[in-house]
This record gives sequence, C-alpha cells and structure tokens, in this order.
Amino acid sequence: MLSTVFNSLQPDDSVRYPVFNAILDVVSKSSNYDSLRPQLKHLDSWLAAWNTPATQARKLYLRVSSIASEASETEESYEYLIRALRTIPSSEASNDEARTLSIDALKTALVSPTHFDFEDLTSLDSVQALRSEDANDASTFFELLEIFTSQLLEDYTSFKSEHADFVSSQSLDDAALTRKMRLLTLASIAAQTGQTRSLPYSSITSALDIPAEDVEMWVIDVIRAGLVEGKLSQLNQTFLIHRSTYRVFGQSQWREVAGRLDMWRTSLVGVLKVIQAEKEGIIAQKEKELREVDSRVNGGGGGYRRAPQREPIDVGMD
Repeated sequence: MLSTVFNSLQPDDSVRYPVFNAILDVVSKSSNYDSLRPQLKHLDSWLAAWNTPATQARKLYLRVSSIASEASETEESYEYLIRALRTIPSSEASNDEARTLSIDALKTALVSPTHFDFEDLTSLDSVQALRSEDANDASTFFELLEIFTSQLLEDYTSFKSEHADFVSSQSLDDAALTRKMRLLTLASIAAQTGQTRSLPYSSITSALDIPAEDVEMWVIDVIRAGLVEGKLSQLNQTFLIHRSTYRVFGQSQWREVAGRLDMWRTSLVGVLKVIQAEKEGIIAQKEKELREVDSRVNGGGGGYRRAPQREPIDVGMD
C-alpha cells in the first residue's frame, strides 16, 4: 500500500520522502531487505528530485545502512554509510556525529575481508579530521588507517607494540587485520619488483613473516583477492607477476608508468622499422620479378624466346 502511494506521487514531490521512510520502517520490522534492494538504485536521483537537505539525506542513508546491516549485508551497509559521510560539509567535519560515523566506517572497512582500497575513506574530510582529534582515540584510528592504506606488515606489528590493547579494546579482530595486512604487504612488494616482475619466495617469507611452506598458499590468496595476477614457478622458487595493484599512486608510480611507456614506445619503433624494412624488401622483390618478366616477354637476353610465327595452312573444302 505504501509503495502504491509512493508511486502515485509525482517524482519531484517532497512528500515521497516521509512515505519512503515509512516503507523503510516496514522493511526493517519485516526483515525484508530483498524487496528494498531493487529500489535503492534510484535513491540518489530521488533525493536530488526532492531537493532534500543534506541532513535529511544523511538520515535516510543511515537508515538504509542500518537496515542492510540488520540483514547481514555488510558491504551494502558500508556503501550507504560512506554516502552518509559524504553529505557532511567541511565545516562540520570535526563534530561528534562526523567523528562517530567516520570511526564506524573505518572499523567496517578494516575488518571487511573484501575491502582493500581505502581511498573512499581517506578522501573524506571527516576522516581526515580524525588525524588531529584526541577524543575517542580518533588520531590512533587514523594512524591505523594510514598503515592499511600504504604501509607494510612490520608497521602494523610496530603499531600494536606502541598501542598495547588498542585493537582488542576497540573490538577489532586482530587475526582478520593481520591476514589483510599480509595480503596488502604482498601486493606492495609485488608492485615494487620493477622491470624484473619476479618475486623470490624468500622475499615473500621475510615480508609476510611466514614459514617457507606457506608462501604458495598466500600467493594464491592474494590472487583470489584480485590484488595481483601472476603464476608460481616452483622450479625457480619465484612468483612471476603479470599485474599488481598499487595501494597508493604518487610521483614514484607515475615515474614508473612513464618509464614503461618509454620502453613500450621504443619497442613499437623497433617493430615499425622491421615492418617497414620487410615492406620495402617485398616491394623491391616484386619490382625485380616484374622486370624479369618484362625482359622475357620482349626477348631480352637470357630469357625464353617467343616461338616463331608459322604461316596458316589453307585447308580447302570440296
């Protein structure tokens, strides 16, 4: 019935906002998130059509995030939490609500087994504001985020030594964080192999602090996570890398890209020269063959001579 009322209203009618909120109440109480999911793709355009103020849009995104969380849809819950954070203006990035929501989003992203790119968090003003905040261990959370954004397993180990009991006191799963940090570390050292594109098993063992017999298992896991592509060479005890994900993309990465483009350009120039030489050779050969044919046809030296013409024989008819 509520859906019928919602659909009977004009698309830009702001009354749709409270009707949609009522629909969310029903969905939440009936635990029927699946019926809501297909409609959510229109939510941004609806909010724009209703000229919804940022505060009301944020409330709606948070409602959807909460309902998704209740339905154990963690990734979708996180998605709408990030959308809610994007509605917070820079002038309010340090207030209590922004701080609380930012820390909630950070925790969710850290423990998620599938979330490896933290740019969606670091690009938010409210998350950047945590850097200088002391309340609720905000600055410590930001320090942890920086480690997962661009640093290595050894940095996470040092963090735990410097901030004893922080991970456990914040109800974070250290085993899950350590596993993710190992995958991210492997992705980083794979990206740093340069032109060799080869990573020895011994380097993986050292960087991930794992036994040698576990190297192949971790390589398979990082490939499954989509962070690296490559193949294992058991004979040479190396991981041959086809593609690796950069966790951060700065000046050094741009220089590496420029170097690879220069190599590619040089290779293409070489290929073009070979093709041009082959083309010129083929043309020269064709011209030579045509000259030889022409010489033979016209009785040139050394060729086949034209057979002499015979007088036609007149056969009479009686």
